[in-house]
Amino acid sequence: QLQIVESGGDVVPPGGSLKLSCIVSGLDAVGHAIGWFRQAPGKEPVGISCINPDGDITVYEDSASGRFTISRNNAKNTAYLEMNSLKPEDTAVYFCALGDVCNSPLSRHVYPWWGQGTQVTVSA
Repeated sequence: QLQIVESGGDVVPPGGSLKLSCIVSGLDAVGHAIGWFRQAPGKEPVGISCINPDGDITVYEDSASGRFTISRNNAKNTAYLEMNSLKPEDTAVYFCALGDVCNSPLSRHVYPWWGQGTQVTVSA
């Protein structure tokens, strides 16, 4: 049974950093792109970043460019999202998802497998 579990969410002050993790089990993540999405209260999920199966191509949407870094460790079936210089507007539930395409704009509609999310709150 496929399981995608995110972790690492927390409450941090503005300017702080967090590193989110995404562990995949029940499905070999090696052959799939991995995307990170976030959903703010009352809004639809939006794409932040994705990484291709080999890990040598990454995409960042404007909200993440220059502050976030996506990576993956295929041996561990794990992906990461390192977030720096966090802002209050980064507050959201962050989701990890598996799909077959990593490109921009990052669309949630091509990522069929999702985790339950981890809460990130940026507040003083």
